[in-house]
Amino acid sequence: MSTLINGLHHVTTIAGDAQRNVDFYTDILGLRLVKKTINFDAPDVYHLYYGDETGSPGTILTFFPYGRIPRGRKGAGQLTYTAFSVPTASLSYWIDRLNTYSIAFAGPYKRFNETYIRFDDFDGMGIELVANDDDLRTGWATGPVPAQFAIRGFHTVTLNEANPDATIKLLTESMDHRLVAEEAGRFRFVAGPSVAAGSGSGSFVDVQHAAGELRGAQGAGSVHHVAFATDNHQTQVAIRERLIDNGFMPTEILDRNYFKSIYYREPGGVLFEIATNPPGFAIDEPVASLGRELKLPEWYEPRRAQIEAGLPPISVK
Repeated sequence: MSTLINGLHHVTTIAGDAQRNVDFYTDILGLRLVKKTINFDAPDVYHLYYGDETGSPGTILTFFPYGRIPRGRKGAGQLTYTAFSVPTASLSYWIDRLNTYSIAFAGPYKRFNETYIRFDDFDGMGIELVANDDDLRTGWATGPVPAQFAIRGFHTVTLNEANPDATIKLLTESMDHRLVAEEAGRFRFVAGPSVAAGSGSGSFVDVQHAAGELRGAQGAGSVHHVAFATDNHQTQVAIRERLIDNGFMPTEILDRNYFKSIYYREPGGVLFEIATNPPGFAIDEPVASLGRELKLPEWYEPRRAQIEAGLPPISVK
């Protein structure tokens, strides 16, 4: 079977206040706001994308900030923690930085022979920073965090599953993932060319057995979906056909301007997406000015004045 999925593409989360979201991810975590657009399915809500300099697949954390909405609850059937990769020597820097901004954190802990710390953003979104010197990505080298300490991109996503077997079957039989490690009810899978537990930052999916946990509730701070990367339109068509053959019901291919997407539910309830790597975020603005202007798909341009009037102002320092 050919490999059609080559790692993580992006994670999309629900947020509350838009400016607080921008402040946390640009000022504190030092990610770049690479795209300011709208939720294509709800144009009165921003869709904010953060990542490395160009928004490379595997670095992109995105948000729908709905304003005054209740917080979600972490639990079974959810993606509970999104882990980023940072250089091992930077972990003390990040501990100091979180303390400076009065961000409570837990750890350092050990998992799969890697050291990590854990904390939540302003809405309760679960984040981990994993110390890892195998990740050769550079992150955003000219942001507010010095280049030698900058976040490189995703390391792992954690799926909290009450009954993990069906999710594991989907990952291994339909989505090109391989089991590379197991520890204390946590199963680590990797997609794409990485073959070892320590060399696949941006491609890891951890399935955590959430025995007896309440089901998670969606709201501010909860993950809306996780997207996996595929090379192009042809590989997306092939993975869609494979999913249908294996009993899943993916959507038709949808145009998201910066990638094309299909969506489906995994057996535990987490919404999955398969997103193409091209065309990327520089399709409608230069790399040097990514994220500065509100970008709309062409079918919403006639409503620009109305849409802009309904969105709260946000700014990046």
